[in-house]
Amino acid sequence: MKKIFKNKTAFIGIVFIAIVVFIALFAPFIAPYDPASQDLSQRLAAPSKAHILGTDDLGRDVFSRMVYGARVSMAVGFFAAFLTVLIGTILGMVSGYFGGISDSVIMRFTDIMLCFPTFFLILLVIAFFEPNIYNVMIVIGLTSWTGLARIVRAEVLSIREREFVLASKMLAVGKLRLFFVHILPNVISPIIVYAAIAVGGAILTESGLSFLGLGVQPPMSSWGQILMQGKDYIYVAWWLSVFPGILILFTVLSFNLIGEALRDILDPKEI
Repeated sequence: MKKIFKNKTAFIGIVFIAIVVFIALFAPFIAPYDPASQDLSQRLAAPSKAHILGTDDLGRDVFSRMVYGARVSMAVGFFAAFLTVLIGTILGMVSGYFGGISDSVIMRFTDIMLCFPTFFLILLVIAFFEPNIYNVMIVIGLTSWTGLARIVRAEVLSIREREFVLASKMLAVGKLRLFFVHILPNVISPIIVYAAIAVGGAILTESGLSFLGLGVQPPMSSWGQILMQGKDYIYVAWWLSVFPGILILFTVLSFNLIGEALRDILDPKEI
């Protein structure tokens, strides 16, 4: 933790993400208006004291919608990353430790998944299901584990031949204990780094889906949805595109900065 807070880029990322999470948790107390409340008399109003980030084409307060959109982005990002880490870690450990048929089957399936462009695969799956926040979280998590599975497999292949693992086998240590006590702690570093970056990736994917109208549906608000509404008014209401775009940029960048810092800090060569 000391190394993380001494790293300037990581510290900036952590502070920014902490602010976004705080806003998401206390959205009802921070948002000055109901995000779904319409006032056509204030349609496409420029940023002012009454509406600090302006209003959209239905007169809804953009700042309030972005505050509530933080809830959607954080929920999708963390849940999808959790699902990605869970699936990728399990498959990677099973593939790397047992080898043989299980390794071949898992890795060939991983290769098949890698052949499909992830975003278009998500679009294909969403097309068969109702586009809502729950389906978006699950689909992103179920299609983003391939990279982590290959990383974990490579780490396990190296660790399983080390002396402490061989000694544990000779002492008849159970497979579950071997997995969770001896192997998993030694592959946790790349998993943590991947998880941090996966959160940002999930938020970016959700924003893209919402921009295409296949993500979170009204009356819920999300950053990508605000961007979608702003594309038709970009020359007369620039704030609908600029503010959510900047927020998406800095949120994803913050998670990437944290991931990069964790990679440097957890690198055994640096110890």
